[in-house]
Amino acid sequence: MTIRLPDSKGGFRAYEPRKEPFAATPGTPFTSRTVFSAAHVVADPFADSTPDSPAAVDWDATLAFRRHLWSHGLGVAEAMDTAQRGMGLDWAGAAELIRRSAAEAKAVGGLIACGVGTDQLTGPATLDEVRAAYEEQLALVEESGAQAILMASRALAAAAKGPEDYLEVYGHLLRQSAEPVILHWLGPMFDPALEGYWGSSDLDAATDTFLEVIAAHPDKVDGIKVSLLEAQREIDIRRRLPQGVRCYTGDDFNYPELIAGDDQGFSHALLGIFDPLGPLAAEAVRVLDTGDAKGFRELLDPTVELSRHLFRAPTRFYKTGVVFLAWLAGHQSHFTMVGGLQSARSLPHFARAYELADGLGLFPDPKLAEERMKNLLSLYGVNQ
Repeated sequence: MTIRLPDSKGGFRAYEPRKEPFAATPGTPFTSRTVFSAAHVVADPFADSTPDSPAAVDWDATLAFRRHLWSHGLGVAEAMDTAQRGMGLDWAGAAELIRRSAAEAKAVGGLIACGVGTDQLTGPATLDEVRAAYEEQLALVEESGAQAILMASRALAAAAKGPEDYLEVYGHLLRQSAEPVILHWLGPMFDPALEGYWGSSDLDAATDTFLEVIAAHPDKVDGIKVSLLEAQREIDIRRRLPQGVRCYTGDDFNYPELIAGDDQGFSHALLGIFDPLGPLAAEAVRVLDTGDAKGFRELLDPTVELSRHLFRAPTRFYKTGVVFLAWLAGHQSHFTMVGGLQSARSLPHFARAYELADGLGLFPDPKLAEERMKNLLSLYGVNQ
């Protein structure tokens, strides 16, 4: 049996779906790497909401997906951009998500870290207001018992006059943080409002400022997440980190080589692509735990084509593909997103995502995924 899939040239091709999924079993956390999956949120499809209204979240399905990730030994990076932070999920929704997920992590013994930003600010802000907004969110995350991830701030990017403002704001936050945090450098391909972060559009100058923040407070920085989609830059940054500060790759284009590492070190991981890849990624890291870097690459390298497809420009809309695959995989009953973001990608894009994910065996029930793909195609007038 085949399924007719539209291609990017206006035609169709026949695809024969896979019959059996990739065999992955739940397991304990890893020994060689710390690995977080940034997790998506599941919208409530029956809420009477509009793109500008507060996010309506299906909390049961959202938390069930986090339990799925924890069951495979992955940590959850909560309330990050994968959860549509700043693209449909406002601060009130993010705060509730952090509280609920942190409590769930405590109940099941799961690893969790949560995003701290300034998205309660809705207009131009002063540096003092940016700092206060960060402090409010940091307090909530620490009170929840989760590790904090200091996210890049649109408000800070708009208010800062130069590198010294970043040094001052981040230095203040790190001095008062109760536990070591993860610093997150999100590139403008993920959020255009973050252009020139760390006080310069020159990445070499920005890198120097970023590293200066860390060097001044190494005891308060557990690690950094670099999301610039430049493997060599991440490697260069990684080699300049103070002893004991970890690098968590956020490079959804080059993650296998960065996690595998070289004779001078390796990256841990905090990745949005590990949302759909969860069980397969976990299996690969367990192979790496045995010292088998070749076996790790053999499992994970074939996933890069799917990741590059989902994260293709405009990269910030990768969340649509992530939620689409969660629906096909049976983790949620619908393909609806907060803010109506399910409309952000084209039918040919979805078709290719289905084909690549199915080829990897990512769908626990390939027949269900095929039926749902056909249902979506029929809504667009594609008859099988």
